[in-house]
Amino acid sequence: MAKKKSFVLRVDPDKLEALEKWSADEFRSINGQIEWIIDQALKKAGRYKKTSTDEKD
Repeated sequence: MAKKKSFVLRVDPDKLEALEKWSADEFRSINGQIEWIIDQALKKAGRYKKTSTDEKD
């Protein structure tokens, strides 16, 4: 598994609440949900190419 970096993220309380609900609906942690959102946005923008080591959608 690739090593992950950590960083602080400040989020508006209303957005955090929405993220908490969304992640619970999809049985993910908030961290996992944010990673998934970033992954999808990067792929959609053509900024990230999926590799064989990436998880399947």
